[in-house]
Amino acid sequence: MSIEEIKSHLTGVIIPFWKKLKDEEFGGFYGRMDFNLKVHKAADKSGILNSRILWFFSNAFLTLGDKDCLEDARHAYVFLKKAFLDKTHNGVYWSVTHDGKPQDVTKYTYNLAFAVYALASYYDASKDYEALDLAYELVKIIEKKCRDEAGYLEAFDREFKPIENEQLSENGVIAKRTMNTLLHVYEAYTELYRVHKNPNVEAKLKQMLEIFAEKVYNPEKKRLDVFFDLDYKSLIDLTSYGHDIEASWLIDRGTDVLGLPRLALTKSLAEQIHKIALDEDGSVFNEDEAGNVDTKKVWWVQAEAVLGFLNAGYTETAERIWNYIKARMIDSREGSEWLNELLKDGTPIEMDIVNGWKCPYHNGRMCFEVVNFYERGK
Repeated sequence: MSIEEIKSHLTGVIIPFWKKLKDEEFGGFYGRMDFNLKVHKAADKSGILNSRILWFFSNAFLTLGDKDCLEDARHAYVFLKKAFLDKTHNGVYWSVTHDGKPQDVTKYTYNLAFAVYALASYYDASKDYEALDLAYELVKIIEKKCRDEAGYLEAFDREFKPIENEQLSENGVIAKRTMNTLLHVYEAYTELYRVHKNPNVEAKLKQMLEIFAEKVYNPEKKRLDVFFDLDYKSLIDLTSYGHDIEASWLIDRGTDVLGLPRLALTKSLAEQIHKIALDEDGSVFNEDEAGNVDTKKVWWVQAEAVLGFLNAGYTETAERIWNYIKARMIDSREGSEWLNELLKDGTPIEMDIVNGWKCPYHNGRMCFEVVNFYERGK
């Protein structure tokens, strides 16, 4: 796994794939490509997808210096401002129609966090202070509307009245708090603090580190618990291999940006996933619910595992996962990108190639971070 190989995949496959999904008529990027590679131009457009595309092209420019990528980022930024920002009640819509009209107006803390994440990176790429101001406006909303004294909450109606958390709960539970939302608020604030050292953001990051260490990390099982009630009581016996390995390096990234010592739990997470979640073919299983291992191979889990294991010093394991990705996860069909999910034996599951969750964020970030990792000489 070399810089040249990763850059070649980024510039030859991932970037061209997402560029061709730009919607020049209505703005933003098309919201769906099915398994048969048909683009559904009339599909709704997801706030998560648009923010992640904005983040992706901003970082493509920051990593490669490609000004065309900065223009693609600007295209996503303009659509975010025009279509996704609620001008009446503030916040970010979950989804809009293909032509930019509000569709699902639910406000999710997770969705707001990804908008902050994207805006911070776009500010770094473009030096457009409007983007930085918008990021801080959303932070104010998150801190005022989307949390209580104990931490971050999940889902709200358009006017920020709490509702059930349907989008970010699964496995038969409806969670009042989730590890996933906490992780991505932390990730977003880390990026914002990286580009603009704000003491209030610094304080919130330190508070989140305490929540991870004291409420979310399960020292007995060496994992992050996933779904909680308001008092951080875990609702399900679930180990999410992908989230644990992703969190292991994202939490480290935050402490590095803050200039703090790394938490011991991040090393423990990576060691545990290395011990229990690797298949013999070099890939990483999906999750374990009460002893029942889901052996699917999910695209984003493989991408995050490359980064998590590199960060933890398991270089050979990261290399094996990359080899698995090349052999199985990257779709060999012309006009495609990465497959979504595979069975244990590598058979593709016929799922969308692009949708609200299938985006250039995880595999694109894998490429950026691997390049940065080797260029730093670590």
